[in-house]
Amino acid sequence: MKLPSLDDLDVNGKRVLVRVDFNVPLKDGKVVDPMRINAALPTIRRLLDEGATVILCSHLGRPKGQVDPKYSLEPVARALADMLGKAVRLTEAANGPAEDLEGLAPGDVALLQNLRYDPREEANDPGFAQELASLADAYVCDAFGAVHRAHASVAGVPALLPSAAGLLLHKEVEVLSTLLENPKRPFVVVLGGSKVSDKLGIVKNLLGKADNILIGGAMANTFLAAQGNDIGNSRIEADRLEEVKGILKAAEEAGVQMGFPDDVVVADEFSEDAEGTVVEVGQIPKQSMALDIGPSSVYRFGEWIRVASTILWNGPMGVFEWPAFEAGTREVAKLIAEAEAFTVVGGGDSAAALAQFGMEEGVDHLSTGGGASLEFLEGRPLPGVMALSQGTKS
Repeated sequence: MKLPSLDDLDVNGKRVLVRVDFNVPLKDGKVVDPMRINAALPTIRRLLDEGATVILCSHLGRPKGQVDPKYSLEPVARALADMLGKAVRLTEAANGPAEDLEGLAPGDVALLQNLRYDPREEANDPGFAQELASLADAYVCDAFGAVHRAHASVAGVPALLPSAAGLLLHKEVEVLSTLLENPKRPFVVVLGGSKVSDKLGIVKNLLGKADNILIGGAMANTFLAAQGNDIGNSRIEADRLEEVKGILKAAEEAGVQMGFPDDVVVADEFSEDAEGTVVEVGQIPKQSMALDIGPSSVYRFGEWIRVASTILWNGPMGVFEWPAFEAGTREVAKLIAEAEAFTVVGGGDSAAALAQFGMEEGVDHLSTGGGASLEFLEGRPLPGVMALSQGTKS
């Protein structure tokens, strides 16, 4: 898929509406993790260097179409101003109003108030898209974390203005497309997380593309149960067992080797204070639940990871937020960060784990999109990407 790039857009002396993903965590009125803001800086700075007036727009949280001070972008505007070393004008409303943007000159930056304060954003309302488009001469989408949403600022505006993908969005699409179309082999996929249903689409789509698929986290429980293992009181998705059995059969037929934990760290309750015990899979006590993969599993996963040429990791190996159950995720993250391979890590919990262990610099590409990454890797069309590729309507 060919996306229009910033090279295709003349922005000198023009106002450019830039859809960014500033959906960042806040605490006590301050940005806690600025990763997504940092990721948008190269596009913002390039537009400023080329003589544009930059008008940014983003959502934050789920205010459900209501003005809620808890979801104001004011802390984001302050943080961005510090990063850019220049003032960032925050508008009163999600669509401006236009008066709030008066007097802006090339080199200036403004940020529209939370797009989701207006219910028309999530409804992909054409009128709201038109109001946003009327604020600028051109449009750039750099919000990979939002392109899987058919919302007005993502899917509606590109049809109304000369449009392009920002540097971040371009790189995300390029990297993830390489995984699906031409990965350097061996291609090893490491999947984890709490819900097997969230990742089955990726497993199915990668069966003909990956050489090895390693499954950890709570999602491994359903795979282990589908193979006839007694997994005690561990969480499974019983309604997915038959589907998982079908995937196991399809993987065997496709010649894709799948790896699962052979030992796990269990506890009798789901609690940060619970005491973890390492047991072999198949010997999990009836009252216990698996909350991490064990050291033998890490060692086995490492044998595949070390010889990989391409690695995709999405999802933790256990409840890494709790010290007693962080070892599996930490050690797998370390293996991936130290691997000789080209490494790609999905957003969300995997990115949080890397940050917790101080290993972000060890991977080649850290995706900024959780849901968008998943849907892209499932092979599903992303509304925001499709809108850009189709170009402006005449």
